[in-house]
Amino acid sequence: MAKSIADNTDLRLKTVLHVLTEGVWSGGSLNAGEVLAEATARVPFSDHEATLLSGGIPRGHKTLTSATAKLVKAGWLVKGRSGWTITDDGMRATVAFPDADSFATALDAGTPVPADVAIPPAPAPAAAAAPAAKAAPAKKAPAKRTPAKKAADAVGKAAKAIEDAIEDAVEPVVKAVRSRKAAPKAAPKAKAEAPAVETLPQPEAVAVAGDFNTILGAPENWAPQYDEAQLTLDALDQLWKISADLPAGSYTFKIALNRSWDENYGAFGTFDGPNHELHHDGGTVTIRYDHRTRDITIN
Repeated sequence: MAKSIADNTDLRLKTVLHVLTEGVWSGGSLNAGEVLAEATARVPFSDHEATLLSGGIPRGHKTLTSATAKLVKAGWLVKGRSGWTITDDGMRATVAFPDADSFATALDAGTPVPADVAIPPAPAPAAAAAPAAKAAPAKKAPAKRTPAKKAADAVGKAAKAIEDAIEDAVEPVVKAVRSRKAAPKAAPKAKAEAPAVETLPQPEAVAVAGDFNTILGAPENWAPQYDEAQLTLDALDQLWKISADLPAGSYTFKIALNRSWDENYGAFGTFDGPNHELHHDGGTVTIRYDHRTRDITIN
């Protein structure tokens, strides 16, 4: 494994592309949390990277999630509401820059993938081995949980927590829909009317509170009580949204509900968790908050 945190992070970024490429080959899909967990399992944290920050997030995991913005900027990764998707150039980059050093150099310099590099094909299935007598597997001594292993466990638990939160939020809605009685038909041949858009319980207000609130016109930063920081609920897709013109730069923020800090959500939808990070090239940016999952999307 590479020695410095920067080298480790670059190697994990390359591993992220490999994991997503394997998903394309297999036809399977992994959510963002699972992709990051697999990348950190293949390139384990050092003891320093395994140190847990506020919210229970390992230092190396926070560094990695921030660094994935470089994959998006290079055009190798797309982050969407349904998860992460590798682009054709992202798959080709794993071939064009095969070692960690050339990959990191190309990513930092914005080097495009050479046009003559083909998309890597799926590996041929391994030939079936001839049947043979199986020896009894040797028993292994239980592995000691190192700090890096503990950090990997924390990442996995974070991904599981996100999935559980989504399930807990959606299940009551599903039950409510199933319990509804069918509306009586006006006549045997009459067609049922299209159902109205179903709404979900929402907070009274949602604010983006961070270090750019004064740019939005608020009197101060990190203040969720001001009108300028408030998002607007779209009744059709049940997402809270705000669009603003921001200068190029790096920003941090959280989602705060009902104009106070009593209930707020940071990275990965974690209650009172670490700050969201926004690395912006300048211009209009739209932030969307989904109260069902406590997650955000930015574009």
